[in-house]
Amino acid sequence: MSKKKIALLGATGSIGKSTIEVVKKHYDKFEIALATAHKNHKILFEYAEKLNIPYLAITNEKLKSKINTNKKIYFGEDKLLELLNNLNYDILLNAVVGSAGLRYTVAGLRSKHNIALANKESLVMAGDIIIKMAKKNECRLIPIDSEHSAIMQCLLGNSLSSQIRKIILTASGGPFNNWKLEDFDKIKLKDTLKHPTWKMGKKITIDSATMANKGLEVIEAHHLFGLKYEQIEVVIHPQSIIHSMVEFIDGSILSQMSYPDMKIPIQFALSYPERIPASAQFTDITSLPDLTFHKVDYDKFPILKIAYQVGKAGGIMPTIFNASNEAAVSLFLREKIKFNDIYKIIEKSLNKSNIANPDLETILSIDKKVKKEILATANLRELTRI
Repeated sequence: MSKKKIALLGATGSIGKSTIEVVKKHYDKFEIALATAHKNHKILFEYAEKLNIPYLAITNEKLKSKINTNKKIYFGEDKLLELLNNLNYDILLNAVVGSAGLRYTVAGLRSKHNIALANKESLVMAGDIIIKMAKKNECRLIPIDSEHSAIMQCLLGNSLSSQIRKIILTASGGPFNNWKLEDFDKIKLKDTLKHPTWKMGKKITIDSATMANKGLEVIEAHHLFGLKYEQIEVVIHPQSIIHSMVEFIDGSILSQMSYPDMKIPIQFALSYPERIPASAQFTDITSLPDLTFHKVDYDKFPILKIAYQVGKAGGIMPTIFNASNEAAVSLFLREKIKFNDIYKIIEKSLNKSNIANPDLETILSIDKKVKKEILATANLRELTRI
């Protein structure tokens, strides 16, 4: 049996690194046909040597003149898109962070490839387009987010929407789950980057702290599973053991649980529809802490409430939501704004007219425009009204 060939986008990020571990564990089943990075070329080259990866791409064209190597490297987003259209591979694993990943999801679907999707922004920004394209080209969209992977696993053999009462997305609550609202003004960047259960990149760690990430996941779930927003509930589950649940109309609830380790949903996506021996540690249920659940405090995490609103509004609003969040997080990472200003910038940016059924060109244009407006604004005090 031939190996499954993977085009791994975002190989040097946290999802990419976990994917590399899965491939190493199951080198008899998987091989990486293409690996990409934005700037971490040294790690990319290490992977290429260890796993004999034939094609490498670096999306940051500025590095072309700075990298001295005899390796064949493709530089820039356009060259990568050409590769995705012409390369021989079986599944595209899109682990690119942020809106930059949308073009690659589209390219993979246009070339009729299955997608293992870690780039939730693809569905947030262009969910209707992506789902239609996947159906037209008979491509599978297999989620890698632990929550959506859990939902997909719970729905195996139970996927009739008429039988589903609701899905329940679990959230750790991040580092500020137990903080009082009046202390949120004191939050520092170093506090935000201390996620209690998951080890992730800086952007997604901040999104988890604000619960913007869970908001993106709500919109993603709407498109992936074809459910109304009223059927998607978020609950706080600090232990991150149960990754999500499905409640059926007969009152039964199915859940998927394991230690928090992204190798599990990654391996499920790559091996689907089969299951193969674990790359991650098995879960000893007798050693687990007490599992607790409680409702979201929307006063502390207003961005999640906004996500439901923009999801229901549809059109261009989810794109504006995502773009303003990305720009605000960028400012927070540079310590130009406070933690609570992320919410204020998003709220301010959404004060625009909606555009129904935007095409990809409009989506990408608005994404750039919103970010440019926020990042170019010199007077942040006026922008956030603080």
